[in-house]
Amino acid sequence: MLANYDLSGKRALVTGGAGGIGRGTVRAYLRCGASVAINDLPGSPKLAEVVAELTDEGHHVVAAPGDVGDPDDAPRMVSDAIDALGGLDYLVNNAGTPGTKAPIPPADFERQDEDFWNLLLNVNLIGPYRCTKAAAAALRESGGAIVNTASIHGLVASVDKAAYIAAKHGLVGLTKVVALEAAGSGVTCNAICPGSTHTPLVQTQIELYADQQGLDLETAARERLAAKQPSQAFVKTEDIGALAVFLCSDAAQQITGAALPIDGGWTAQ
Repeated sequence: MLANYDLSGKRALVTGGAGGIGRGTVRAYLRCGASVAINDLPGSPKLAEVVAELTDEGHHVVAAPGDVGDPDDAPRMVSDAIDALGGLDYLVNNAGTPGTKAPIPPADFERQDEDFWNLLLNVNLIGPYRCTKAAAAALRESGGAIVNTASIHGLVASVDKAAYIAAKHGLVGLTKVVALEAAGSGVTCNAICPGSTHTPLVQTQIELYADQQGLDLETAARERLAAKQPSQAFVKTEDIGALAVFLCSDAAQQITGAALPIDGGWTAQ
């Protein structure tokens, strides 16, 4: 459950905020009273849908379309979001890509081509760098917080995921450096490292795996969890959002440079 943190008057930008973990995170900030700029790719029907839905519910949200993988579009998007909100207190670098919807990654590191590597590094690592750089001045002014959505694969490795794991390990490293360089400014920077999380993308992967293996969906989901996540339960997007809110609260003022797993015990093994 989300703790009752009061973020009234605060302003957050959540990249990749129109679906999955991003949408759960947006709702967490809104429940605590913040205004939120929601980013997704330009022309995304999901972005229009979630902005309309949340506006109808009475929340203060604005659309912030832009591609974090584009070196020109990302800083433009951040600037537009700051203007629309009248400043910025929290940046959540959540936008990312696995590079594939397949339940089994396409190849081991020797067979992955450079285009695949470039895609994952550009969106999952350089994208957060671009957005953080563009938001830095506004965050220093507000004494705000940066939360990076990494992955449990920012802390540990699995086979056949070299590009994704390299990018997410890099994001954890970037988190630590930004935290050190911002120390004393009032700005904190932390990474959240979720284990297996039940998002629409993961549901698609489960369905593909079930079809390939001739399994029902419940069995396919159980097999997906069995190998790694001792809790045998998916992480909830709302719990990731709650952790992001905590990291922006007064209670977390001295938490910075941390990479916090929320993983059902995965990294305890």
